[in-house]
Amino acid sequence: MTQSKTAQQTEAMLVADIASFSGDPLGFVLYAFPWNMAGGVLAGRSGPDQWQCEILAGIRDGLLTPEQAVQIAVASGHGIGKSALVAWLLLWALATHEETRGVVTANTESQLRTKTWAELAKWHRLCLCKHWFTLSATALYAAQAGHEKTWRIDMVPWSERNTEAFAGLHNQGKRLIVVFDEASAIPDIIWETTEGALTDKDTQILWLAFGNPTRNTGRFRECFGRFRHRWRHRQIDSRAVAITNKKQLGQWVADYGEDSDFVRVRVKGQFPRAGSMQFIAGDLVQAATLREARSFATDALVIGVDVARFGDDQSVIFPRKGRDARTIPPIRLRNIDTMTLAGRVAEEARRLRADAIFVDEGGVGAGVVDRLRQLNVGVIGVQFGAKADGFSPSDEIERYANKRAEMYGHLRQALKAGLALPDDAELIADLTAVEYGFNARDEIQLERKEHMKERGLASPDLADALALTYAYPAMAGAGSGRHWGGGSGGGRVESEWDPFG
Repeated sequence: MTQSKTAQQTEAMLVADIASFSGDPLGFVLYAFPWNMAGGVLAGRSGPDQWQCEILAGIRDGLLTPEQAVQIAVASGHGIGKSALVAWLLLWALATHEETRGVVTANTESQLRTKTWAELAKWHRLCLCKHWFTLSATALYAAQAGHEKTWRIDMVPWSERNTEAFAGLHNQGKRLIVVFDEASAIPDIIWETTEGALTDKDTQILWLAFGNPTRNTGRFRECFGRFRHRWRHRQIDSRAVAITNKKQLGQWVADYGEDSDFVRVRVKGQFPRAGSMQFIAGDLVQAATLREARSFATDALVIGVDVARFGDDQSVIFPRKGRDARTIPPIRLRNIDTMTLAGRVAEEARRLRADAIFVDEGGVGAGVVDRLRQLNVGVIGVQFGAKADGFSPSDEIERYANKRAEMYGHLRQALKAGLALPDDAELIADLTAVEYGFNARDEIQLERKEHMKERGLASPDLADALALTYAYPAMAGAGSGRHWGGGSGGGRVESEWDPFG
């Protein structure tokens, strides 16, 4: 028997085997990947985690009633392997049914490209039938000529202003799959448009929604509420999943408290009590980039300095004069020592005749504060983890767990009161990425920098530096003397000046 005939027979057997799993995604996953192969990337793993097996089996059971769409919603804590499950389902959907079509979207385009699609690329490389399909930057489609447009799954970032990609979800008489990753942040209009499109008769329809339950309103929340009769829904505690980092999860519980919103969302897979976990809303930041920047002679010029702690972070010097945080651009500095940074801060303070300088003195920041005092520059060291002072520039009284949360609270109030920001993509991302919850004392507590990094986000250095400008009230004219910020000591800048007025 020639080698070509052997290859043909092997391929025919593979086609028959894969086809047998058309109604059995769990069987496909167990068959199509090299589980527990010595020396392989899946060595030591015999198959999916228990919760993944249960979801795959639930889809199998749902396919037994083809007149109804299979709708599954999974709310979970962090790190349970949901992106892997999404990848398996996409590969199963394409490989086991001719002319399958589908769409995958996520809360952000960055999440879609760097997490969801990257995970699909990993499992596509491991799949026994990977040669049947071509993976591009935005699509997974049939390698067979003539089927590229009819047998495919596309990565589609959502847009509230352009919902056509979701309105056109039809594949009459075949299979259609729609996946929402990090579904809690996908707006209702996308859900509603998708729902209206899934009406094809005699079509196998699967609609799968996964994510951390970051918001207690919206359509993802309603999959577990008023629409729960339509959805097979699961809430999964990360601590019950074999592959999660139990030490890290335990640290989160210790930091935020067992019943905090942060732990409810990131560990328990439960919806928060307080609504969206985004501390500063995107529309608030967007409005600040569009409004006119105005300041007055009576406004204090304040500088906030965030000191980098790690190689991939940056130190930031951020000046602000009254409600104008745009006219004087922030200074970004990487890979410099504390002495050099202190010298640059002193130079900017003298050039701008700053009325107050607030420096994050936690960790290596203490060296910057000490050096500025040696240079006879008045500076106030701020400990992010210190107790909140209770100062509020408005009637909006909030209880904060620490000084960092309090400064961000003042910054949020300033944005509402008319603060103007530069149209800086990095600053916008920093401000809108920070999440929050409530500790056991019902005080607002922001997500820590290291926890943001574990979610794949950058340290919010620009946002922290801007927030530092709201550490304490300052008075215009304090920089006209020998010291900047009220003397060489580390006390508070005392005044009746309202930085938000």
